[in-house]
Amino acid sequence: MTAFADALDDLFADPNMVIAVSYQGRPVRALVRRPDRDLEFADISIHTATAVFEVRRRDVAQPQAGDIIVHDGDSFVVQGEPRLDAERLIWTLDTRPA
Repeated sequence: MTAFADALDDLFADPNMVIAVSYQGRPVRALVRRPDRDLEFADISIHTATAVFEVRRRDVAQPQAGDIIVHDGDSFVVQGEPRLDAERLIWTLDTRPA
C-alpha cells in the first residue's frame, strides 16, 4: 500500500470530512461537495444546485450512470461517466437530483 492510499484511508475515517451515504441501497462513506453551477443555453442562464460524490474504489467497484445515491434524505442519480483519480483509488461521481 502506498503512502497516498494510507492518507486516503485516514481521510475516509475522519467523521469531520466524510459522511455516510447510501449507494444503491448500501452504506458507504463519501466526500460530498454541493457546488452551484450556472448553465447557459443561448440567451438563457440557469442557476442549478449539483452534488459531486467521491467514494473509494474498494467500496464501489463499478459505479455506473443511473445508479442512485441517497444523502440526507435526498436522492441523486449518477450522470455521465464516473472518473477515477490518478492513483485509481477514488471515484468522482457527478450527479443530478433524482
